[in-house]
This record gives sequence, C-alpha cells and structure tokens, in this order.
Amino acid sequence: MGEQREGADIIVSVKNLEVSFNLRGQILHAVRNVSLDIFRGESLAIVGESGSGKSVFCKTFMGLLDANGSLDSGEIRYYREPSAEGINLAKLKTDREWQPYRGGAIAMVMQDPLTSLNPLKTVGSQIVEAIEIHQKLKGRSAKEKAIACLEDVGIAMPEKRFSQFPHEFSGGMRQRVVIAIAIACNPRLLICDEPTTALDVTIEAQILSLIKGMKQKYQLTTLYITHDLGVVANVADRIVVMYAGDFVEIGTAEDIFYNPRHPYTWALLSSMPSSGVKGEELFSIRGTPPSLFQHITGDAFAPRNPYALKIDFVRRPPLFQVSPTHFVRSWLLDPRAPLVAPPEIIRRKARV
Repeated sequence: MGEQREGADIIVSVKNLEVSFNLRGQILHAVRNVSLDIFRGESLAIVGESGSGKSVFCKTFMGLLDANGSLDSGEIRYYREPSAEGINLAKLKTDREWQPYRGGAIAMVMQDPLTSLNPLKTVGSQIVEAIEIHQKLKGRSAKEKAIACLEDVGIAMPEKRFSQFPHEFSGGMRQRVVIAIAIACNPRLLICDEPTTALDVTIEAQILSLIKGMKQKYQLTTLYITHDLGVVANVADRIVVMYAGDFVEIGTAEDIFYNPRHPYTWALLSSMPSSGVKGEELFSIRGTPPSLFQHITGDAFAPRNPYALKIDFVRRPPLFQVSPTHFVRSWLLDPRAPLVAPPEIIRRKARV
C-alpha cells in the first residue's frame, strides 16, 4: 500500500509483513499482512490507538522485537542509495548482521528519554559511543563531533553538558540528547516513537521544531509513531492510519484531514478536542479494539463501526484507491455499497 509518485525514490519498502508474539503459548498477531513504501526525504506518520501495532511495525526496521516476537512473513527492503538493489532487513538475524543498519542507516528516538539513556554514563560518552561505532571516529575527533551534535540540538554550553549525567538534565533536554545520539549515527531514516509523550505542550512544540530542523540539515526521512493527531498535523506529509495490526487508510495529510474515507479515521478525527463544539459532549469511539489473540474475520473495526455492512463481518476489505495518493481499506468504497455520508463533524472540517 503506498502512494505512486513518478520519480520518487523509495528508501524502505515493506511487503506483506506479518509479526506475532508468543505469550504463554498463545499467539498474538500484532501486525497483519501490511505493505507500505516510504519515500526518501518525506515525513510520514503512523497513527492509531495504543496497541494497534505502530511501534511493533517500526521496530522490525531495526531488529528490535522482543525475544518472544517473530517476523512470520514478508520483507522489509532498505535502499541506502537511489536505484540501489536494496537489502531485505527481514532476513537479518544476529546483532553482527544488524550493526551496519541499526543506528547507522535507521535510528530511533524513543518516547521516554530517561529510560533511553544509561544513568551511569555521561551524555557525552553515550554520544561518542554511537559516533565511534557508526562514523569510525576516535578520541578527540569523536568528542568534537559529539559536542557539535549537542550544539545542533540546541543544548547551551555543550562542552560543559558533555560531561554531565542524564539526571542533571530536564525531560526536554534529555530528549534533545537522545536526538543528538540518533543524528550522530548519520542515519538515512529517523523513527520518532511518540517523541513528545512525556513532555509538556511548550517543550513538545520545541522538540517537534527541532526534529524538523534536523530533518532538513541532515536530509533525513522521518517516520513518526503517535496517537496524537495534533502532532501529526504539524509534522506529516503523509499519514498511515493503523487499526488492530492493519493499515486501514493512507494518504497525504490533506487527504486524511479533509477527505477521510474510512469510518475509523472519521472516529479518530471526531475524537480530537479541537473538533468539539462548545456545550456538546466530546465524541468517543464506542467499544474496545479486538483481541489480537483471536483470528479476525472481516474488517477488524466492524464491531465498533456504526456504518458497518454485513460483508464487513465476513471478509477483509480490499484496498481501494481513491486518488493517486489516497488508499482506503473499507467496503464502503465498493461501487455496490450504499452511499454513506461522513458524520457532520467531518463534513464541517472539509468545508473549512
């Protein structure tokens, strides 16, 4: 599933990916046969409720699944340079095989900077470690590069901060350090997993602005994982909506915010506080997501979908192409389906 763009370079191409976890003998199907092309230089966001499989999907790019997780089928092809043959990351098994790609090609900024950093090491030594592994610099050269990275992410007095420990930094400053470690590896793709969840609104804006700046300076492709559509609106060129381990809608930010076509996307947008009307109760999605321990028949969102058709409970919807940039997995797009208008709150957005 992906936008068809003439002349666009693909940096990562995911085909028919399935990921599961073995939990006390039960199999949890976390990612269910998804495909996606990520284009060089773009800013892509994956949104959905907690437990939808966003982080699991992206962790497969770096071989970071937990020990009880397995990549059951599919491929993840990484292209370091345009027109290169590419390497299937899904076939890498050992840390030795992963080393050239984990950090050096694809880096990740985790959502909790305090647990991402080693409390027993200075922040400078942690940045230097990444530089020595991925840029082959040593000694004074590595230290100078590390200080430059701290300066790049907006940390004042970087020479002094180089020798301090994570507990001497605020939450926002720690997140800047984590970003410094990521860019020190000189990656092509930067994955940001809920990078502002633990921060207040003011610091959140600063961190998002910083990531945008790093994207331009280092010519990065950025992939955001978030449940916050407010964050998405500020950073994303394209958006993937994920539900119960599946991609249900993908399109440009304009497609998703102003012409959403999947009922789950309607529900997510309707749930945004900014979508509410003064004096009216804020919309909430009824029910709960399905158990991924169970085999899902049909459309996973059907039990929570007030617009569900009978076929939604029987067969998984095919992928319908709305436009060259917009794809939706919903039976409502079938020519034989009854015409269903979006909720008023969505139509109101489209008129803005």
